[in-house]
Amino acid sequence: MISRAIEESIRNEITSGKKAVILLGARQVGKTTLLRSLFAEDSDVLWLSGDESNTRLLLTAQSVEQLRVIIGKHNIIVVDEAQRIPDIGIVLKLIIDNIPHIKVVATGSSSLDLANRTAEPLTGRKLQFTLFPLSFSEMTSHHGLLTETNLLLHRLVYGYYPDIVSSPGEERRLLQELTDSYLYKDILALEKIKKSEHLTRLLRALAFQVGSQVSYTELGQLCGLDIKTVDKYITVLEQTFVIFRLGSYSRNLRNELKASRKIYFTDNGIRNALIADFRPIELRDDVGKLWENFLVSERFKRNKYSGSYANAWFWRTQAQQEIDYIEEIDGHLSAYEFKWNPSAKAKQPKAFQTAYPGSLFTAVSRDNFTDFLL
Repeated sequence: MISRAIEESIRNEITSGKKAVILLGARQVGKTTLLRSLFAEDSDVLWLSGDESNTRLLLTAQSVEQLRVIIGKHNIIVVDEAQRIPDIGIVLKLIIDNIPHIKVVATGSSSLDLANRTAEPLTGRKLQFTLFPLSFSEMTSHHGLLTETNLLLHRLVYGYYPDIVSSPGEERRLLQELTDSYLYKDILALEKIKKSEHLTRLLRALAFQVGSQVSYTELGQLCGLDIKTVDKYITVLEQTFVIFRLGSYSRNLRNELKASRKIYFTDNGIRNALIADFRPIELRDDVGKLWENFLVSERFKRNKYSGSYANAWFWRTQAQQEIDYIEEIDGHLSAYEFKWNPSAKAKQPKAFQTAYPGSLFTAVSRDNFTDFLL
């Protein structure tokens, strides 16, 4: 069920390439599972984990000769959760430059940490990929479009983390464990954030405001934080793949909002776990938020995996005219309005139509959402 595009790219680079492979993604999305699958029949792989103190001590040694001893007769080295190892970029560079027959793979659950640590040492020496929770497209390929669309109501509530998908009946417990062990402990340790209650409040506030414009000033007042700290925490949450931001589109109209932003969760299940609400869709009053978060996050995964160069925004004016989601590819604009109820009317705002003639407008509902995600 792991993204075939990433799997094939890694396989090709390991087989014939010369660059290190950096695989990023939140914990529990399947990074290690993907690599175990790729190397299942390969005995030449040296597996190391940055979560283990012995590994961190071992790889602190940056002598080429010491690294040769550590690697031994292996032809492939996999360093899991490599962001926890000091100077990991330099260590990997030494291996690539001085032991050229070795194929290097490193995984990390923080792009802020691992990508930054490897950016300069591995310039021109790495290929970087990001793995997300399972996607609608992947699950459709796995067991068919009919089955997956029949599970839509379930996915809106519990999301697509691999353990959640593969453990029916255990969704609530597993999601609570995931948010408790990953969202707080790992993030707090990663950035040395001490005020965990403020981070908790911020996450819950973001969960309740999914699909709405967010104000850092307002969030700070709700959570007891200053604006700079709110911005820092949101950056950490984005770089650890919990959330992502969508900016506002502004080109032609004076009254378009130019500095607004929306924030979405990469997984619906995480969002619902944060507010402790797993009620079925028919009993909820936030189905519109769940539907929008689902569509935007799944489109986000789709574009990342397909290599799309689409830029994405939302659009709104001071007069409250709004479009949920906009993409621009090669200068062409496509606008989308999300409606849970297929019979609900959706019209392109006249101001947008006038300002951006030739743009396409589509209402996405339960009747046609597969066209938007596949």
